[in-house]
Amino acid sequence: MAATKKFSSLFPLLSLICFVSVFLLLSLSRKASISSSPTHPQVLQFKPIAAANNIDTDATGSDTDASDGSSCDYSDGSWIYDPDARFDRYDSSCKEIFKGWNCILNNKSNGRDIVKWRWKPRNCDLPPFDPVKFIHSYRDTNIGFVGDSLNRNMFVSLFCTLKRVSGEVKKWRPAGADRGFTFLQYNLTIAYHRTNLLARYGRWSANGNGGKLEALGYKEGYRVDVDIPEGTWEKAPSFHDILIFNTGHWWRAPSKFDPVKSPMLFFEKGLPVIPPVPPDVGLDKVLKHMIRFVEKNKQRGAIKLFRTQSPRHFEGGDWDQGGSCQRLQPLLPEQVEELFSLKNNGTNSEARLVNQHLFKALKGSNFHILDITRMSEFRADAHPSSAGGKKHDDCMHWCLPGITDTWNDLFVTHLNNLKIGN
Repeated sequence: MAATKKFSSLFPLLSLICFVSVFLLLSLSRKASISSSPTHPQVLQFKPIAAANNIDTDATGSDTDASDGSSCDYSDGSWIYDPDARFDRYDSSCKEIFKGWNCILNNKSNGRDIVKWRWKPRNCDLPPFDPVKFIHSYRDTNIGFVGDSLNRNMFVSLFCTLKRVSGEVKKWRPAGADRGFTFLQYNLTIAYHRTNLLARYGRWSANGNGGKLEALGYKEGYRVDVDIPEGTWEKAPSFHDILIFNTGHWWRAPSKFDPVKSPMLFFEKGLPVIPPVPPDVGLDKVLKHMIRFVEKNKQRGAIKLFRTQSPRHFEGGDWDQGGSCQRLQPLLPEQVEELFSLKNNGTNSEARLVNQHLFKALKGSNFHILDITRMSEFRADAHPSSAGGKKHDDCMHWCLPGITDTWNDLFVTHLNNLKIGN
């Protein structure tokens, strides 16, 4: 009886202890599952939806013939957060970093946190870039980046990484290059050849004497010669041992190529394509001719890569419609599909649409695909955003240091795999 009475007096205390224990367990469980809170970055894995699920499978490019034969699909994986990660590849003092991309100096709130996310492929590991090993392995080599400012983003990342381990550098631009550097001790040259469409283009105005386009009512626009490379890079294939191409963003730039006021007008063999074709058909024609041009004019044994499209992350509208990218953590898989699925035909559908054209054009070629699209789709947190210094949010380019460092991890891994394969 006394024992029962003692237990009864302790029952409220035991109940309180049990309740607190359960509450703490539930709180810890919830905290471990937080997915996108900017104030609680956890060690998370964001699992992409596999291509087998049939969601925009053309966006992955895994079935294309233009691959390096590697057993690992580096494009399929997860971003893992490590709060203690240290990034010592280079820092914000690298002078080649374009001012608008230097998110640390521009005081972007998560500027230092961006590089604490590591890409982990599903069935293997992506080796970190070893610049010392690279600069020794690729001495007496010329590497050319050919494309728009997103390829410059990647070129700058590579330069800053190599400059950290080899300071004896000379500015030197191969013919047509926008920027170039030679690491003198190793005779390694890297260069960036700027080109928006790959093909040559310029303003076109109606001829007073008339013509086929004039007869259709065209008065002005942009002439795009689908079979002629832009002069900035036409000599690059005969000079560089390694080439990495991209194109895409400018093909969907209505502020530049207004379909009514300043349309793209395609020419082939010097004559206008009649009837005129839309930009997506023009892109197919340009890719076909440029791939053929490179394969015909490349150096013997040259390695040719084509980088897939870099995704934009505008939310709430396009860049000129008040769109922004204020997220401070990577997206969840379902958020990625909402933003990029072709079924939604949203602001950012450009990336997967361009990739469809790219994979089709590269199929059966001797180009190797550097697939960075899927891994980059998650990284809505890694753009300069409002810290880029523009009147609108920059949700297209990437912060440096940042995700293009991971692109270069992938780039170098592909190169090394190709070297081993030979």
